[in-house]
Amino acid sequence: MRFTVSAHDDTRKLVVLAVDDEPNGLDELVHCLRNSPHVAKVFPAIDASEALRLLSTDDPRLRERKDRGLPIVDAVFADIDMPGLSGMEMSRVFAALRPSPALVFVTGHAEEAVNAFDLGALDYVLKPYQQDRLDRAITRVLEKLAAAAAPPPGALGGEPVKNDDEVIPVELAGTTKLIPRSSVRWVEAQGDYARLFTTEGSHLVRIPLAQLEERWEKAGFVRIHRSFLVALPLITELRMGQGGYQVVIGNEEKVLPVSRRHTRALKDRLVGSGRNG
Repeated sequence: MRFTVSAHDDTRKLVVLAVDDEPNGLDELVHCLRNSPHVAKVFPAIDASEALRLLSTDDPRLRERKDRGLPIVDAVFADIDMPGLSGMEMSRVFAALRPSPALVFVTGHAEEAVNAFDLGALDYVLKPYQQDRLDRAITRVLEKLAAAAAPPPGALGGEPVKNDDEVIPVELAGTTKLIPRSSVRWVEAQGDYARLFTTEGSHLVRIPLAQLEERWEKAGFVRIHRSFLVALPLITELRMGQGGYQVVIGNEEKVLPVSRRHTRALKDRLVGSGRNG
């Protein structure tokens, strides 16, 4: 998704809060954020307490946003390990705000990634800061705001559809790679692990397939076999093979088996989604 913002139009630009207890780290973070053409204002805070004081005061620079029903800031870029109130603890305060800002953690500790996403973090950026990596995090914030502002598709006369795209952290040789759920085409069980297949390759995560099935059911994923979970909109064909039914995934002609116990439920889901088996 691309965003075009005029130099004289701040309506699509972000107001962000940068929090880091290391002065040099804070200066670098603020510098990188201000380098983004999608950021209008950056409010720096040297620790979580200062950040909370800023958000709780009637700062005239933020009063207009409150009056318009916007988050006090669009996003918070915060370090995790800080003296006193940690970034994790601070995030719980932000999550209670209505509307709440997007949260991006910036830290030197990759092992905190899972905890960060459990707290609802939109992204996780490792130090030292790289401009292109922070730019990708800013793009995620913009996409979340655009999704929240758009009318929920298929929600007329029913429950609103949640548009948040879950992100799965994957460890690769000391680097945390973020895999959006929307990029996953199918998942294969591998013991207590699951392998996510995307258009770019595959990634092994320590999440049982049954857990992903429960978490992703409302996002359009369907169990077709004890070993496979598939994105329903990507199924282009259901056909009978030598060993039973099979599905074809997308244009790549990837064929996966359908177990007998899942065949009826799959047919019902395909018919219900307007597809022709």
